[in-house]
Amino acid sequence: MSNLSDIGFPTPDDQAVNEMIMHVLEVAKPVKSAHGFYLVYTDPSGAEIYLQGNFDQELIGFNPHFAGRSRRTVALTKAIERDSSVLDGGFYAWANPADGAAESGDYPFVFDVPDFRAFERPALPRTVELQLTAFASNDFKLYANDDDYQRAQESELKYASKMFVPSGLFGFNEADGGVDLNAVRPVATFAGEIRACELKTNTLSGESFYALLVDTLGGETDVVVDPKYVPAEPMIGSIVSGTFWLSGRFI
Repeated sequence: MSNLSDIGFPTPDDQAVNEMIMHVLEVAKPVKSAHGFYLVYTDPSGAEIYLQGNFDQELIGFNPHFAGRSRRTVALTKAIERDSSVLDGGFYAWANPADGAAESGDYPFVFDVPDFRAFERPALPRTVELQLTAFASNDFKLYANDDDYQRAQESELKYASKMFVPSGLFGFNEADGGVDLNAVRPVATFAGEIRACELKTNTLSGESFYALLVDTLGGETDVVVDPKYVPAEPMIGSIVSGTFWLSGRFI
């Protein structure tokens, strides 16, 4: 699960999580599914929470998202059903597919979809437009420019300031039909250049978070990050890097 504080919901313990859920319940709107229902809250800041319920009207889970500005073309090749909840899921995809080809492009990756069961699953393979949000973790780093980013790398092998490593796929072989897709994680390690940045305020919680539009290998990505992880004020042209949990929605 992502760090909820990246979208202004600080939840240090179970009690804080329960309090957040109770506040969301008061303002969320229902979305039906053939497998249950979602209760969706979209904050003016763009922060979103998708509560999940079953046919017995019980809450069975939730997922966060951020409705950002990023737009990228991806080719969906596999749907991934999670065993954490019947309403959880995501997709295996290729970024920036070559000439619309299904299984080619800059790289394969996996992302979760917060309302996975709220729509009819598209026939696969399929090329779609995606809004992708990356939730930062405590290894988030910020560099003033590309020169600072390169100087900070200790290894002789220098990574480009626009790079994307689908680390959640390590150990996964697409050609091996015996691999459990449920074990593949929607996680990536990447670096990119900030094209837009804003300090947002979650109106439901009153807490702040940074929303960055980042240009990286394969296209744009919205990056959300708790200010406690940010050592200095982000600026356009700065470089960010880290390991991120990925959540996407189709445009």
